[in-house]
Amino acid sequence: MRESLRYRANGSFTIVQFTDLHVGGGVEEKDERTLALTKRVIELEEPDLVVYSGDMLYGSEVKEPIGTLQRIVSIPEALNIPFAIIFGNHDAESIASRDELFNCLSDCRMLVSKAGPEPIHGVGNDVLPVLDSKGEEPASLLYLFDSGELAPPEIGGYEWIHHDQIEWYRKQSAAYQMKAGYALPSLAFFHIPIPEYRDAWERGQAKGTKNELVCCPELNSGLFTAMLECKDVMGTFAGHDHDNDYVARWHGIRLAYGRVSGYGGYGNLKRGARVIRMQEGERAFSTWIRLADGSVMSDEQ
Repeated sequence: MRESLRYRANGSFTIVQFTDLHVGGGVEEKDERTLALTKRVIELEEPDLVVYSGDMLYGSEVKEPIGTLQRIVSIPEALNIPFAIIFGNHDAESIASRDELFNCLSDCRMLVSKAGPEPIHGVGNDVLPVLDSKGEEPASLLYLFDSGELAPPEIGGYEWIHHDQIEWYRKQSAAYQMKAGYALPSLAFFHIPIPEYRDAWERGQAKGTKNELVCCPELNSGLFTAMLECKDVMGTFAGHDHDNDYVARWHGIRLAYGRVSGYGGYGNLKRGARVIRMQEGERAFSTWIRLADGSVMSDEQ
């Protein structure tokens, strides 16, 4: 039975998002710095949940992907902090599949996410209810999506979140809304940004850093439209593009990048993590970046 997530007595719920750790590339010093960063941020923020939003592993060069992933999550496990994972495009490039990677965490006490419904694309699609501060009823939802790897060669670029995943999301949202009588304030996490991240930077209200192209899929499968229609998701959180960390507002939904957390990958941004805080009963959240040196960058808008 997985750990229940709930708002604290003071009405807060805090999430730390680590993205693009890229551990296991063969340079132990970089791996040690990356893992030290995750431990330091967790100790400073004392979150209610850690979300690893993909590319935990370096890629095809990782010799022991299962042991490496277990090493990564041993930190929140030892600190008794609930954690969830979603995969990025590099995680299963070595000798372990997505299923094998997820299954290797089956003994983790603090893992709160599941492999997800088998008939739909991907591994790790899940919805995590956050109970009210009394621990009685869901007050918020956290959606996790597997955004895949590469698109077919005839299309090029990156994979997209598929229609069966979007239909699953619609059904989950509707079921919770029917029970509660209203759309629960929700957040969504995926690794590869959806095309609206590009649109929001170009034509929306954005704050933060954009030092590379938005590497989104060539095809728009309609996830953002579904979120608008379901009226529950307040913000989405992606990774993938190491030199981007902006938050943009697009048709009432905030589209945010995490901050690259790993020293093993490319990019010039200082390593850190995105922190998200929700308040019980509010359709809003605050967010900031906690850097490896302990300092805080605010990009509120």
